[in-house]
Amino acid sequence: MSFHLALVPRRTVTPLRQFLTPVAALLVAVLIGGAIVALMGKSPVTAFNVFIREPLTDPWAMQEVLLKATPLILIAIGLLFCFRASRWNIGAEGQFLLGGICGGGVAILTHGMSGFWILPLMLIAGAIGGLVYASIPALLRTRFGISEILTSLMLVYIAEFLLDYLVRGPWRDPKGYNFPQSVAFSDSAVLQPLFEGGRLHAGLVLALIAVAVAFVLFRRTLFGFAVSASGDAPRAANFAGFNESRITVLVFLISGALAGLAGVIEVSGQVGQLRPGFGQGLGFTAIIVAFLGRLSPVGAALSAIVIAVLLIGAESAQVTLKLPFDLTRFFMGLLLMCVLLGETLNRYRLEIRRDGA
Repeated sequence: MSFHLALVPRRTVTPLRQFLTPVAALLVAVLIGGAIVALMGKSPVTAFNVFIREPLTDPWAMQEVLLKATPLILIAIGLLFCFRASRWNIGAEGQFLLGGICGGGVAILTHGMSGFWILPLMLIAGAIGGLVYASIPALLRTRFGISEILTSLMLVYIAEFLLDYLVRGPWRDPKGYNFPQSVAFSDSAVLQPLFEGGRLHAGLVLALIAVAVAFVLFRRTLFGFAVSASGDAPRAANFAGFNESRITVLVFLISGALAGLAGVIEVSGQVGQLRPGFGQGLGFTAIIVAFLGRLSPVGAALSAIVIAVLLIGAESAQVTLKLPFDLTRFFMGLLLMCVLLGETLNRYRLEIRRDGA
């Protein structure tokens, strides 16, 4: 007689279980991460202080956390629309980069000019750039049935090569000592700090507005219901008259626009010019943020802060503990695995069954 494990759907999932799932995933990931740090010969307690306590208690570090969280919030909110509809936009990094390129292009073309209109024009150009770029995998999916996972991911590399070409070629700063970077943006093309002596800018306000709008859309509008229904029960959504192709295109356009907006905010905020790799993989990191927040706008905002704390702590750990930054990337991948495993166990329970039963 032999047995096997089976996943059995749970009839109900309590709100408490839904809340505790990401919390438990985070705790498990922290424990495993602490064990790995100990195996590397470092103190887990010291690592905890550097990675988590210091970024949350130091005023300057907290500003940096919010600054890092701003693009993550915007990108993750956009991804929520796709993921809730079971449309897998894996290429937000490319849309983020193209938004920075389009918005940065406006700053470069208007270099030397001044006027209140420059920054809004940059933001609009960045959002449109990300929107148009995201429309490519959406149209390929709806017209030809091509997987959006593959096409959106491939477009990331095209955006990276385009950025590299521009900053090494036509947009390279002639006075930049041959470094691959554009000219520094003029004051009219830069987001000014909210507080004197700090770097936190109005991009955070735009990110919080995006959270509020997404919350209302999902809770109070027919469109939000259609998006969720399309992902949870596609056949029922079709019977209800929701057009699958239209929803696919719309969620990709929203996702791309927010990723593009995040890109131009990044280059007009803390970067202040175009340079290779300004994205730092934030588009991919936002995928973890979205799932850690359980595809909720408020949850995504809180998750973005958690991930930003780890990223800022990792920069400090490189100096104080001599820990490689790749350890943080490993930890975020581990965190995503724990979240997905927790979500699976949240919806299903394991049963031991006898073969043939």
